[in-house]
Amino acid sequence: MNLNLAKTSAARRTLVLAAVCLAALCMPLSFTGPAIAIPAIAAELQGSPLALAWISNAFMLSFGGCLMVAGTLADRYGRKRVFISGMSLFGATTLALAAAPGIALLDILRAVQGLACAMALSSGLAALAQEFDGSSRARAFSLIGTSFGAGLAFGPFLAGSVIDHGGWRSLFVITAAAGLVALLIATRSMVESRDPQAGKVDWPGAVSFTSALSLFTYALLQAPHSGWSSPASLGLLAGAAFLLVAFVAIERRSARPMLDLSLFRLPAFAGVQLLAAAPAFSFVVLLVLLPARLIGIEGYSSFQAGGMMVALSAPMLVLPMLASLATRRFAAAHICCCGLLLTAAGLLWLSQCAPGLPATSLLPPLLLIGCGISLPWGLMDGLAVSVVPTERAGMAAGIFNTTRVAGEGIALAIVSALLAALVLAALLAVPGIDARQAVQAAPFLAIGELQHAGALLPQLDTAALAQAYGVAFRHLLYVLAAITMTSSLLLLAFLRHPAPALIPAENYDMT
Repeated sequence: MNLNLAKTSAARRTLVLAAVCLAALCMPLSFTGPAIAIPAIAAELQGSPLALAWISNAFMLSFGGCLMVAGTLADRYGRKRVFISGMSLFGATTLALAAAPGIALLDILRAVQGLACAMALSSGLAALAQEFDGSSRARAFSLIGTSFGAGLAFGPFLAGSVIDHGGWRSLFVITAAAGLVALLIATRSMVESRDPQAGKVDWPGAVSFTSALSLFTYALLQAPHSGWSSPASLGLLAGAAFLLVAFVAIERRSARPMLDLSLFRLPAFAGVQLLAAAPAFSFVVLLVLLPARLIGIEGYSSFQAGGMMVALSAPMLVLPMLASLATRRFAAAHICCCGLLLTAAGLLWLSQCAPGLPATSLLPPLLLIGCGISLPWGLMDGLAVSVVPTERAGMAAGIFNTTRVAGEGIALAIVSALLAALVLAALLAVPGIDARQAVQAAPFLAIGELQHAGALLPQLDTAALAQAYGVAFRHLLYVLAAITMTSSLLLLAFLRHPAPALIPAENYDMT
């Protein structure tokens, strides 16, 4: 009897793990897939560059800005309840995305989809922590990391194949179907659990934090259109600064803050946050920018562009585990720094690959970038909690994940604005170009809308526009390489005291 109960319990836990892994797979697909689909969406819905930029940014900002609130809701009201709610919202929103008639509604739905992912991820990880312990917990969380890695590695390829055969709307239908399977499994297998000591949700902190991120991102995205010194840009930046100050004041006065700012007094913890920024600027932004270049500028099909992106992401499936094994002999911080330096070298190599070169010239630098960023990717979470006292590890992990995901949205906005500015500078350097026409065309060229940019600049042929884009993209990669190298050096400086603890190989996490 006891043996049968044990088998039943083990089978149930396996189903819970399968549901959370499938949900975790949907999240990178929801980021990388639409990045491949943006050119097809632009062709059908005719969105402006600003509206098209929000397809990626709305998802990332909502996802990152709501992670900590979602975790508190799961602890207070039940992990299963929040997971089921999150996956239900995810499925409904993703199906609605497949039927979106216009770009504005699509952007709004992407923000809701990000909220749903935050609810599912926070509650799903908390539920797994209740189901497993010891070495089995480590293996369960490693499978979550593998699911994320698989989504990043093969998401662009899958998206490209689906878009070429069924259109961009079919991509959302398939993603919704995967989410529905995760929902059905969790409904039957997951048991409810709560934290009896969970505090109230810090709504003032959550609202001020998310609003500050949103205003800052909007300012960055619209600045190339209205100008950095325009009243709109300055007003948005001022509003973001005001809300950020308000957020800090709220958190300092709160008895149970959403974000424990005192952790940033620890130099090592502050330094580890650089690990959130480095992958955002050196890897995550490429998941959006490279498909736009390959499809819009170089004429690749969605399927071909997705295949090229595999070289960038596939190392995520193997190297994080090897990096974790290497911590038995080398400090985790040193491995992370070496990985970032390799990534910077890959970015510099890629900068020498102008549009129009054979695909074989792009593959080696993309592979080097993927290999380099995979080394810190699997160690970041463990390193983030190893530099704080044990009793504050949970808060440290929450801060780090929020910094990482929200930082990716901000990085994407910054890099998109910078690329638009560099494209404008490259166009203005062409003799005889009208400045007003160049200002109008630059945002379209920056997102790979070569034909639209050509219509606004009829005096330039396709080759000249592609050359201007190539110059801007090369200079952008120089900037990204410099940011990555600087992050690596600063990370070493901040982590000199105390030395980070070694991370056991079985505890690596790719999420």
